[in-house]
Amino acid sequence: MKYIIVLGDGMADEPLENYGGKTPLQMAAIPEIDRLAKLGRCGQLMTVPEDMHPGSEIANLSVLGYDVPSVFEGRGVLEAASMGVKLEEGDLAMRCNLICVEGENIKNHSAGHISNEEAHELIDFMNEKLGSKTVVFHKGVSYRHLIVIKGGKKQLACTPPHDVPGKPWRNYLIKAVQPEAQNTADLLNELIAKSMELLPQHPVNQKRKAAGKDVANSIWPWSPGYKPQMPTLKELFGIERSAVISAVDLIQGIGVYAGMEVIKVEGATGLYDTNYEGKAEATINALKEHDLVYLHIEASDEAGHEGNVELKTKTIEYLDQRVVKYLVEETAKMGVPVTIAVLPDHPTPCATTVHTKDPVPFIIYKPGQEPDEVKAYDEFTVQKGSYGLLKGNEFMKALMEEAPAGLEFKV
Repeated sequence: MKYIIVLGDGMADEPLENYGGKTPLQMAAIPEIDRLAKLGRCGQLMTVPEDMHPGSEIANLSVLGYDVPSVFEGRGVLEAASMGVKLEEGDLAMRCNLICVEGENIKNHSAGHISNEEAHELIDFMNEKLGSKTVVFHKGVSYRHLIVIKGGKKQLACTPPHDVPGKPWRNYLIKAVQPEAQNTADLLNELIAKSMELLPQHPVNQKRKAAGKDVANSIWPWSPGYKPQMPTLKELFGIERSAVISAVDLIQGIGVYAGMEVIKVEGATGLYDTNYEGKAEATINALKEHDLVYLHIEASDEAGHEGNVELKTKTIEYLDQRVVKYLVEETAKMGVPVTIAVLPDHPTPCATTVHTKDPVPFIIYKPGQEPDEVKAYDEFTVQKGSYGLLKGNEFMKALMEEAPAGLEFKV
């Protein structure tokens, strides 16, 4: 048996009053995913521990079966692994967004989804003006970057910028939660203030402003941590060879620590215009040499953060027609049975534009396993699924459980 996990980031939602009380999942035309639900078994998965923030870093670690409180060291360290940034003892790594501030409020967390080229020029500028032997900025993808503070303390209260659009930025400056971290908090807040003075004058932002685009006029560090100690998927579940496919440094970094091969796909953007077909094809190719492939698609999450219901619905339909359909067709031709799971990591409701801790709907289609009574896939139909409500590593255990032998293999 081989395994594919299709992760539609932020795909789950809440009923929308202006759309007949339906969610984007319910409105989307997803015949291929619905067919998997009909042929497979469904349930709900709690991906965020009660006392933790519902970030993608937490939720994806949970989907992969990790005991999150024992291994989580912040988002920045995971992204550092993807970027090839080697952290030494005492290095504090943090995600560093380029954001757009309008007046006194955070307008958006992404500086209008700034391009890689523009963002890299600005991060180089930050290193030139604000970098030192203690502070180093590292370039990532679009608005997602990294800052490393040598000797920094992680006992900080930070706010992800995508959680507070339209809110006063001053209310969410970094705070020390223990006295020994006060110098680190002061340093980071000083860097934010200086970036707000420097970035608006940079030619990249002057051009974006003239073109009517959102500017990247501030940095925003968050999610601090040190290099984590994580077991691999082989150590956890006996999965010999696994791979991860994603446009997002965070997910690639999880893959590095999980012992997965990171496969990058040209044209993968993390947005609605990502290379869906390329990622689907890469998944099938990877499956020839690997036992499990974790395919992560970011687009629905970004649409949810924008509150764009129509776009979110479209990204779910793209996932169905441009990814899942191909995977189903190609795995049916393979000489070995392939289990296919479909789920989001967390909801990103369009009405609130922020992640929630609500359980997510999942499908596990396993050739040879009798289906349950679920006939279509959304946040509510799966509540009748035979898996019920799972927590912790129960999803991965259910995924890896072998189906009865001797039953017909069909899809």
